[in-house]
Amino acid sequence: MFGQIAPRYDLLNHLLSLNVDRLWRRRTVRRVRPEGDGPILDVCSGTGDLALAYHRRSGSAVKVVGTDFCHEMLDLGRGKARRADAGDRVVFVEADAQRLPFSDDTFQIVCVAFGLRNLSDTDRGLSEMARVCRPGGRVAVLEFTMPTSWPLRTLYGWYFRRILPRLGQAITRSQDSAYEYLPSSVGEFPQGEALAQRMRGAGMSRVEFHRLTFGVATLYVGVK
Repeated sequence: MFGQIAPRYDLLNHLLSLNVDRLWRRRTVRRVRPEGDGPILDVCSGTGDLALAYHRRSGSAVKVVGTDFCHEMLDLGRGKARRADAGDRVVFVEADAQRLPFSDDTFQIVCVAFGLRNLSDTDRGLSEMARVCRPGGRVAVLEFTMPTSWPLRTLYGWYFRRILPRLGQAITRSQDSAYEYLPSSVGEFPQGEALAQRMRGAGMSRVEFHRLTFGVATLYVGVK
């Protein structure tokens, strides 16, 4: 499914979010800033937007690794890294986020944007993110959520379930219902304190979360 929509993935992300997804990534790299020259890992990296945002924030001082299990997405990410003249400072590795091919205590920041809910086992994914994070390092999860205020929740729910899937399907011409999957996966995924508690269970402390754009997305941050 992700391989089929890869060619139009970035276009749809920016179009359907009215470009607000770019703002969310910028806020993530500002709030969870690199400290020192330790490497950064972006899991479920897709086409590499968050990995490249961290590269822009840290310059050439920090190596950024992006992992994903979708080959087509990673090919697009590598092309974007070349165009950004990232050299060997941003690399992409085909890997399962539930079995990361890295040693314990490797990365100063381990992050994921809009990908954690795609894992078959959320707790295993969080445990792997914590495992490869250095002691004192941070784990950041940027994920879609549903607004909590009644009028906006109703309006957004209508757009999310009725309009967004039709637009996505029309533009991607995907054989699979990729944009039907999006609202259903968001609706079923733990949000707010429920996900914060899962992060604590995976070995993170001082977990906090920050709602973005009236709760349409939420940034969760924990310390190993």
